[in-house]
Amino acid sequence: MTRNLPPKPKGLTSPRRPVSSDDSDGTSVSKPYELISFPKEGQTLQHPAGHHKYHSDRVHGTLFLKLKVGTSLHVSTGVVVMGSDIGSRLPLIKTMTQGTDQKLAIQGSSLKGCIRSVYEAITNSRLGVITNKREYKDKYPLDRLPCEKKDELCPASQVFGALNWQGLIEFSDAKCESAGFATGFMPNLWSPRLVRRAYFDERGKVAGRKFYYHTIRAIDKGQNAGVAVQQAAKTYTFTTQLHFKNLKPAELGTLLIVLGQDPKYPIALKVGGGKPIGMGTMTVEVTKIIAFTDSQELVKELKLPGLRDRYSSYTPPESATLTGNDLQQLMQKTIQAAHSSLVQATQLQQLAEVLRYPTDREPPTGMY
Repeated sequence: MTRNLPPKPKGLTSPRRPVSSDDSDGTSVSKPYELISFPKEGQTLQHPAGHHKYHSDRVHGTLFLKLKVGTSLHVSTGVVVMGSDIGSRLPLIKTMTQGTDQKLAIQGSSLKGCIRSVYEAITNSRLGVITNKREYKDKYPLDRLPCEKKDELCPASQVFGALNWQGLIEFSDAKCESAGFATGFMPNLWSPRLVRRAYFDERGKVAGRKFYYHTIRAIDKGQNAGVAVQQAAKTYTFTTQLHFKNLKPAELGTLLIVLGQDPKYPIALKVGGGKPIGMGTMTVEVTKIIAFTDSQELVKELKLPGLRDRYSSYTPPESATLTGNDLQQLMQKTIQAAHSSLVQATQLQQLAEVLRYPTDREPPTGMY
């Protein structure tokens, strides 16, 4: 293996950044993304549930997910190898994670980051991470800076974790169901234009969170003009599990909304690299849920087994596995709880316009 960058294709000239004819910072140029505004209401920071016991008013279990690729997907390892190392005829290629069984994988950390960003946006949460560049340190609203005290956490940090605090959800790597990979050719992409005025509000503060639109296809520049990447092609399918403990029904419902399970807001995930050119669209299907609770109220409402039933045997009782109508009923009840107490309606509406899928939106032309 080598970490050398691939050679520049012959006949190419240096790409030129797109410039608007009437606005030097490109504000009037059509962009493949939108900024989702921050909620105006103040936040309620709370002590997290913790891991020391199963709380009686919460739900614990596992989501079984099937993720289907909608447009070509590349989650980079950061490593460029000779094509012969992975069975490609190309001289050099950017790689994805691939197991010894030749099946592609999406790192759990990549999925967590993608899902957390949406969860943050539709709840009244702080930013999970910010740039460490000194010149932008004072550009963030003070009430959106990452949580620093583990007993004062925003809704997203309580679920996904924060500094010195392990979250309530564990993400496993997603494994492709079939062996092999496809080869794509990505155009060179510009880094974000940090001086763009639209990024900031009238106070000079960051105006919101950035999300890219889904498109009907991804741009592929071809071998003579693009950078070779190992990728999962459209229709590839991945499976994974998401384990959770001590979640409120509203928190579980918000997670299901993020996964596109609310019929009123059919959104898809945007995973990996090449988001500006339409790459990374993935739809999610929840195939089953294994869950239990110690709340008699939730036992009746969600039709889940109690904690004692779960741990009276080595294997979960049959009633803990929800599929079909029982699964749909649990999802709709928890989603309803999410809308009632946790989800910000304005931000969800804004985000649904960007992440709605299927879509008839074409990928952008020109350089990004």
